[in-house]
Amino acid sequence: MNDAVRPARWLGGVALALAGTLLVASCAKGNDSVTTGAKGDAAAVGTQTPSVSAHGGHGGHGGTFSAPPAAPLRPSERFVNVKLAEPYRPAAPAGGTDEYRCFIVDPGVTEKAFLTGSQFLPQNSAIVHHAIIFRLDPDKVQAARDLDAKTPGEGWTCFGDAGLEGSGWVGHWAPGANETLLTEKVGYPMPPGSRLVMQIHYNLLASRGKPAESDQSSMRLRLTDGKTDLKPLQTGQLPAPIELPCTAQESGPLCDRDAAVKDVVQRFGAQAGETVTGLNEFCNKGKPPVAGTTQHCDTKFPAKATIYATAGHMHLLGRSIKIEMNPGTPKARTLLDLPSYDFDDQAIRPLPKPVDVKPGDVFRVTCTHDAGLRRQLPALQGLPPRYVVWGEGTSDEMCLGLLVMSPEETPRA
Repeated sequence: MNDAVRPARWLGGVALALAGTLLVASCAKGNDSVTTGAKGDAAAVGTQTPSVSAHGGHGGHGGTFSAPPAAPLRPSERFVNVKLAEPYRPAAPAGGTDEYRCFIVDPGVTEKAFLTGSQFLPQNSAIVHHAIIFRLDPDKVQAARDLDAKTPGEGWTCFGDAGLEGSGWVGHWAPGANETLLTEKVGYPMPPGSRLVMQIHYNLLASRGKPAESDQSSMRLRLTDGKTDLKPLQTGQLPAPIELPCTAQESGPLCDRDAAVKDVVQRFGAQAGETVTGLNEFCNKGKPPVAGTTQHCDTKFPAKATIYATAGHMHLLGRSIKIEMNPGTPKARTLLDLPSYDFDDQAIRPLPKPVDVKPGDVFRVTCTHDAGLRRQLPALQGLPPRYVVWGEGTSDEMCLGLLVMSPEETPRA
């Protein structure tokens, strides 16, 4: 989950424009796709009444995680395992309870290859909230090494994205998001000499942001030998704002929106405030934000593309998420509908059949959140009530739709 929305950002290499060009993480079975570790197709997921247990979420594995068995290798594929060079003990900056840390790993790619699958393996799932995997092209690797070298400790702090220009989203993990294999001939390009950056979101609510446990996560990559050309994949991101007020039973200083936004900026930096402002300007056409439990955002697609899979990401207050294409028109269709969002089931969901997109098609992501869950979830109890806006922390919220796709053209900035 690249968990940030910034002005002037290309989304997954495609301008899914926010404020002209605005920007940010999470992975069921379709007729044309094979999935491991998923729970069924989009129509079958989340039909039960929402429950508190579906939002208990974080730390539910007791600090251990077991991935399902890997599907067999397909022709020209091989497994490559990478891991953090040494255990890392996270500590949240600025008085917060979350740290985003980026680490360089070397997949050893010396010839042309494609990434066709990946399984992130959190060594300590009691503190690993999610992870996003970015590809670095060879000409960007030295900049990453320099950033790593000048930052104390292993890796570097990276709220929002990898903190490096030219990094592309090629994989992610959140609870329930295990390796998903597409049967179409597609993959993320891996040029010779490229590296990966593992951005790991550490949730330190239990220790109130202080260093406690360590983590040495790893990842199993599925790489092709590059002898067969595959259609290149990209990950597109569809964010919507969060404007969730305190409940009628709650009160406190952070129930004021301005105070809540200042608090997010204090914990995550100026880009956090830019995200909140930019989302409202784009999605609400510059009108004042309207508080409510449900928010949506429409994004006009700029290029031809084929969409193979979708996913949705929210945090612990999330109740439902939906991705629609051309809503309110005769061509309307629903690509993802999770009426009972489960934080522990953030699987990528392959579409029953790939969907072709043309310039001008509109995508709408809609999310519903429930501030009342704050009083019921052990992970959030004891925290001050707040007006919730888009934020990077586990106690903040997001509304993010993801599209796994192959654009036919890449627009220029």
